[in-house]
Amino acid sequence: MAGYEFSEPADRRRVADPSSTPDPADDGCASCDPAFQHGVVVGFDGSTSSERALAYAVGMARRSGSGLIIVHVANRLPTTVWAGCEPPALVDVPDHRTEVLGLELACAEHLSDVPWVLLERGGDICHELEEVGREYEADAIVVGTTQGLLSRVFGSVSGRLARRAQRPVVVIP
Repeated sequence: MAGYEFSEPADRRRVADPSSTPDPADDGCASCDPAFQHGVVVGFDGSTSSERALAYAVGMARRSGSGLIIVHVANRLPTTVWAGCEPPALVDVPDHRTEVLGLELACAEHLSDVPWVLLERGGDICHELEEVGREYEADAIVVGTTQGLLSRVFGSVSGRLARRAQRPVVVIP
């Protein structure tokens, strides 16, 4: 299998050995690996539209001979915030959904042809996808469309990302 999964600390510095401290000159990710430099970033949350976006991104990465950077933007706020209560503090709540997605991706046959990495981020989806694209100097960002009332009221992730991104954004229906 060609899949790799990196869990990133809050300061976004990848640590090769958890017991060692990160080197300040090494600012980041697996972007030093040529397979992921100028790769394809894809937002993935396990939904049907994100699965279609992933399939398209795999094809893009295969045709360009680059790596695939799969990004899951996790919910990092306590459930009391979503219930309308005032948050006690922004807490780094672990999201086990990324682990489940990583296992599903590791078993996916269509990912065996390209090198890929799964990153977990927390925060605004548009900002995090663009930030990963910048870190990896990605050639494109691929996202699926969002459906529903909230996306019509507040704007869809794909629409907001297309307006503010500094690199091509491919929106898959």
